[in-house]
Amino acid sequence: MSDATRVERDAVLNADLHCHSTFSDGLLSPAEVVRRAHANGVDLLALTDHDELGGLAEARRTADEIGLRFVDGVEISVSWDEDVTVHVVALDIDPGNAALAAGLAQVRSGRDERAREMAAELAKVGIAGAYEGALRYVGNPALVSRAHFARYIAEQGHARDVKSVFDHWLAKGKPGYVAHEWATLEQALGWIQAAGGVAVLAHPGRFRLSGKELRRLLGEFKEQGGRAIEVLSGAHSAQQMAEFARLAREYGFAASRASDFHGPGESWLDLGRLPPMPPDLTPVWQLFA
Repeated sequence: MSDATRVERDAVLNADLHCHSTFSDGLLSPAEVVRRAHANGVDLLALTDHDELGGLAEARRTADEIGLRFVDGVEISVSWDEDVTVHVVALDIDPGNAALAAGLAQVRSGRDERAREMAAELAKVGIAGAYEGALRYVGNPALVSRAHFARYIAEQGHARDVKSVFDHWLAKGKPGYVAHEWATLEQALGWIQAAGGVAVLAHPGRFRLSGKELRRLLGEFKEQGGRAIEVLSGAHSAQQMAEFARLAREYGFAASRASDFHGPGESWLDLGRLPPMPPDLTPVWQLFA
């Protein structure tokens, strides 16, 4: 295939390389996610549950049945610069890699303790029963997350919808926020490299960083083996997409295309509903083995 043909193909490829199922904080099973992606015209899909590989076999099996190209992935929670939580998506990994599996188990181990602390803090401001309420939305209790708390809080009428819960209750500085020590950036990228994967910085526009801090994060991410950033993200405005396209060029990163879909009615974008990749950027899927 010529370079010109590859560029033309990649510019129109409907890739969605970041989404979630009930194995973390999504609303749909892995099979349902795959079928919805296929119905929406997705050509290349990665399931990237938070710190969890358990849904990949079902997703791949379904993708094979319906003829959808599928990539194994995971989204790893990372603590950076002491108290900043960032996320790194690992794509085209070997889900059977022992180092990755052990690392993710280590990350998951602290989630239940954090959830109980969050519930205690929410009780102080009048939201009772939050831990038990959040567990009603969890497929795997070891992966209880802020999204599960958000669904309970919205259900109880404390916010108009799940999206607004974070701004009022669960974001940093709000009553239900509890800091937690996740993996280090070095650890996460080491696990990804051990599993033969490609490390992608997820939705960088969501991180509450100054311009100087963002540049420092991008520099450290590249130095430690990070190879791509999510330029096209359901969490990014058009202005942010343009800015991260510029930064991808500046730092030499490949670009990923990712809805970060969690479920109907909750997500910024549905699966596969992203704009085309800028033709001068290297799509991350060109880095897959």
